[in-house]
Amino acid sequence: KRFRHDLDDGREIIWMSERDGWNHLYMLDGETGQVKHQITKGAWPVRGVDSVDVENRRIWFRASGMNPDQDPYFIHYYRIDFDGTGLVAYTEADGMHEVTFSPDRRFYVDQWSRVDLPPIAELRRTSDRSLVMELERADASALLAKGWQYPEVFVAKGRDGVTDIWGIIIRPINFDPNRTYPVIESIYAGPHGSHVPKTFGTHASRTSVAELGFIVAQIDGMGTNNRSKAFHDVAWQNIRDAGFPDRILWHQAVAREYDYYDVSRVGIYGGSAGGQNAMAALLWHGDFYDVAFSSVGCHDNRMDKIWWNEAWMGWPIGPHYSESSNVDNAWRLQGKLLLVVGELDRNVDPSSTLQVVNALIEADKDFDFLLFPGGGHGAGGDFGMRKRNDYFVKHLLGVEPPAWERYVASDAEGDR
Repeated sequence: KRFRHDLDDGREIIWMSERDGWNHLYMLDGETGQVKHQITKGAWPVRGVDSVDVENRRIWFRASGMNPDQDPYFIHYYRIDFDGTGLVAYTEADGMHEVTFSPDRRFYVDQWSRVDLPPIAELRRTSDRSLVMELERADASALLAKGWQYPEVFVAKGRDGVTDIWGIIIRPINFDPNRTYPVIESIYAGPHGSHVPKTFGTHASRTSVAELGFIVAQIDGMGTNNRSKAFHDVAWQNIRDAGFPDRILWHQAVAREYDYYDVSRVGIYGGSAGGQNAMAALLWHGDFYDVAFSSVGCHDNRMDKIWWNEAWMGWPIGPHYSESSNVDNAWRLQGKLLLVVGELDRNVDPSSTLQVVNALIEADKDFDFLLFPGGGHGAGGDFGMRKRNDYFVKHLLGVEPPAWERYVASDAEGDR
């Protein structure tokens, strides 16, 4: 969240700030650094600046949350004058937008979609935003004919009883509302972004897990980005929070809505920051989460890359680092945990996971561990995904996974 554009050799500066509680643009006096006036204003965040028209004193930017009847994460495109007047919206349809302007900005292509709506592309005239022609409208009928289902967008109140928490629900193709399904949450709560998908896709990685007999969910809890400063600041020096109080309330709200959503059997998986989150679920919320698959996690923010961790945990290092450390809190473990790490991970030091392993052993905790020789920053490829899936099948469905090597051997013999 940073933007600076100098005007008139630095006599004026367009500056991005959250000083009023939302991410907005301000005009500063370049000599004194004082705010001359606020350019954008409202209970919504600027998501980025696309261009600054110095000659006409206009800013072309992206924002979300300006449309109260839409998902607050949906990005829309706007223009505003330097003095904060003349706001123009170039997108309005209910979806996540991506706009490409012609070089002379006389026309633009607006492509938009949702998780439950295939992409639509339109050519529009910039001067009055009028529709010139529809360029394309994607057709998902072939997918739907095979039994594939759109994810469901679900909204529930967070820990404060006021803030909306947004997530998606993915069901298996053979979904039967008359039976119950264990729930698996795909988590990545890195404070640098928001992570729930907002555009159309098959979401194959999550769908493949659901096909095993689960319902898969993904949620953006408090502490993630692209809402208010207060929403984001939950993560400040408190990365262990990961929005879990909101996530659990969200799951419970879904269970009240749907009898088949079984929150007595809940798994969670994630990698990198999500790996830290997945293990943390069993440390601080083992009364709700039962099984976790944690890959290449940054389990202690004192030893991972400085630039990322200090952005959220601050400097100097204090007791709050230990309070959020999976290493220092490994003794709290409840439930079933599978830790995965690559030997040559160059993003998150593998020692981060090995320190957790050591702490769990010292605390006499039962867990599972998989090290990939020569492996990098990932979940272990196809083998790692199989181990993850088998782990959830065994511990949430209560089914012993097949002896897969028999099938591999059979396929090899068939090839010969």
